[in-house]
Amino acid sequence: MKRMVVLLPIVAAIFFACASEPQPQAVETITPAVQSEEASYEEEPDLEEVTEAPVLAPEFDPSTISEEVRETTKVDVQQYIANLNRIIKAKDYQGWVSSLGEKYFAEKSSKEYLAQVSQTARMKTQKIVLNTAQDYFLYVVVPSRANDRVDDIDFVSPNRVKAYTIDSKGRRLRIYDLEHTDNGWKIIN
Repeated sequence: MKRMVVLLPIVAAIFFACASEPQPQAVETITPAVQSEEASYEEEPDLEEVTEAPVLAPEFDPSTISEEVRETTKVDVQQYIANLNRIIKAKDYQGWVSSLGEKYFAEKSSKEYLAQVSQTARMKTQKIVLNTAQDYFLYVVVPSRANDRVDDIDFVSPNRVKAYTIDSKGRRLRIYDLEHTDNGWKIIN
């Protein structure tokens, strides 16, 4: 009986320690207005500074991804982005379109989105009005996205990642949301 009295608090402590779940952290994102001769992320609103953990898909635990899979995926994503950079530098519109998820392409080619981007300071200064997704590609993506670099990734689900770059100030900036499909990686946001 004495052993049971001694073991009961220990078992209860172990149970409650194992049963507690870490609380998810909120994600705070800031869109930096980076200005330079070569690239301007101001008009490409997908780049965000991330100061906390990403919001995860329901019931997905990123700790289930092994370090080996994480590193392999990171290298795969880095290669994908390096190839995407080559496509963008070559101004290969069809190559760029083939790298996009359907919903993402629909958003970027919508008249509302193109009108919104056309109202940015850079577009107004250069007197550019975006009418098509190809205009968006040539006047926004090409000048701002041809030199992206992936420094880190976070898994959002087993087949989705957020790709980040670290800028010269040490800020972690999200550059792409990617999903691995049967046809390879696709930009989804």
